[in-house]
Amino acid sequence: MSWLFGMGGGGQGPPQIPVPPPGGDNKGSSEPPKNLTKSEMESYRFDSAALERAANAAKELEKSKNAKEALELSKLQEQTKQLETQTKSKEMEAYIEEMKLQAVKVQEEERRKTMSKEAELHQQKAKYQDQLARRRYDDQLTQQTRLQEENLRKQEESVAKQEQMRKATLEHEFELRKKNEQARIEAEMKARGKMERENIDLIKEQIKLKAQEKRETILESIKTAGSVLGAGFQAFISDRDKVAATAFGITMAAVGIYAAKHGTGVTARYVEARLGTPSLVRETSRLTVGEVIKHPIKTVKRIVNKPEDALKGIILKPELEERLRDIAIATRHTKKNKGFYRNLLMYGPPGTGKTMFAKSLAQHSGMDYAIMTGGDVAPMGKEGVTAMHKVFDWSKASRRGVLLFVDEADAFLRKRSKELISEDMRATLNAFLYRTGEQSNKFMLVLASNQPEQFDWAINDRIDEMVEFGVPTLDERERLVRLYFDQFVLKPSMEDKRLKLAEFDYSAKCSEIARLTEGLSGREISKLGVAWQATAYASEEGVLTEQMINDRVNDAIRQHKKKDMWQHEQAVKEELELGAAYTSEKDMAADLTAPQTKPGSDPSQRPSQHS
Repeated sequence: MSWLFGMGGGGQGPPQIPVPPPGGDNKGSSEPPKNLTKSEMESYRFDSAALERAANAAKELEKSKNAKEALELSKLQEQTKQLETQTKSKEMEAYIEEMKLQAVKVQEEERRKTMSKEAELHQQKAKYQDQLARRRYDDQLTQQTRLQEENLRKQEESVAKQEQMRKATLEHEFELRKKNEQARIEAEMKARGKMERENIDLIKEQIKLKAQEKRETILESIKTAGSVLGAGFQAFISDRDKVAATAFGITMAAVGIYAAKHGTGVTARYVEARLGTPSLVRETSRLTVGEVIKHPIKTVKRIVNKPEDALKGIILKPELEERLRDIAIATRHTKKNKGFYRNLLMYGPPGTGKTMFAKSLAQHSGMDYAIMTGGDVAPMGKEGVTAMHKVFDWSKASRRGVLLFVDEADAFLRKRSKELISEDMRATLNAFLYRTGEQSNKFMLVLASNQPEQFDWAINDRIDEMVEFGVPTLDERERLVRLYFDQFVLKPSMEDKRLKLAEFDYSAKCSEIARLTEGLSGREISKLGVAWQATAYASEEGVLTEQMINDRVNDAIRQHKKKDMWQHEQAVKEELELGAAYTSEKDMAADLTAPQTKPGSDPSQRPSQHS
């Protein structure tokens, strides 16, 4: 019934009822006309009973008491639908406005893109024009250069032609002069030869006269000298006083020459021992006259300053530091009491602080130090013995006492076998043993070696105390890293404007580096500090960052591993060579001890060569 009041399903109007064609009866069901299509047939078919029911329903609704409320409800529904239609219309208008705005935005965006493209095109055009201008300028420069080169080439060709013409002219003049000179010489020779042929008799006569005069003059001179010398010698012999005076004068002259010769040598050796420095000594703290004149302030400071701690600036294991400090104290008291010094051997890997402690020990005890290297002895050959004696004479001449530090001592203090050292080295070693055979209160011998097992047994007998310097452990490495970080990075960054340090945890970084650098010596860690400083100086801004520090540490670790690999390969090679030499010596000994066989004996009965 709702379709009667506009409330049909979905807001649609009442259903369209097909109208029967005219001439038909008005029954509930009638026959459709002929000649209709299928769709027309379907629409033509309808239920006439529905119309009757609708009509009855409308009548009942009119009679009902709720007809007015149904009509009001229908009106309200119609108004609601109108409002919805208006709302949809407003939404459509808003959507249309939004679409217009979107269209405007799209137009603006297209306009912006167009302007950007135009600006880019203008920029490319300007860049292209600049390139064209540059290219034109380069072409002009090239053309000017080509013109200059062409002009220069033409000038060079002109100069070369002029030089060639000048040379040709000089050569022509030289040829003419040469021809004229040859003609003149030939004419002179011809004239001289003609003159000599004409005057040959006169020339021979002149030569004979000159030879006769010379012979007579020589004979007269000999006669006169003989008579004078004979008379003088006769008078000298007859006078005894003159003979005695002459003999005394000759004797005194010989004595003076001999004394001057040997006195000069003694004086030179004395001056060399007192004032000079032996050739084997590479570095010394002993002052000479020249050093005093050149560095007077340094000399005064050295005299005034008091000895400091022997282990200042040296970081070692605690037990090793305690032992070395005891040695320094004992050496200082030995110096004060003028006692006999004890010879010291320091052995261990390179770069572990042996040389540093030797210098510090000499300064702490008030002695002069002298550093010599074992590798300097072999090149001296036969002069090594004299040089070694000069070193000990020079050491004994010191009033303060000398700490003689021999670095790489195993280079010349090896076992005295013909296969290991030469005759000259053996003689030098014997001189060293002779001068160190007794304890001395003039010098203290300190040896440093990486291979002390190669020492001659006589050298081992002269060593009073041995100290091993090992590779630093974690605690020592951390102390070393902090020391060199402060020395080469922190202090320069506060004093030098060129070096700056980035912000990071310095303490944690030093601990981390100490953990990573296991196996590195103290010298290698000190080189790390120098590398950090050099890296900061080499950077553009002069700032040392944490990454730079890590890079240098990684490089040092890689280099250390490479050196260890080389050392291992060298050790294996030496062991193989030693094994081969031992086998050859054993075979040779077997050949020498084998019994000799008689000729014609059975070879099968001969003893085995390697038995």
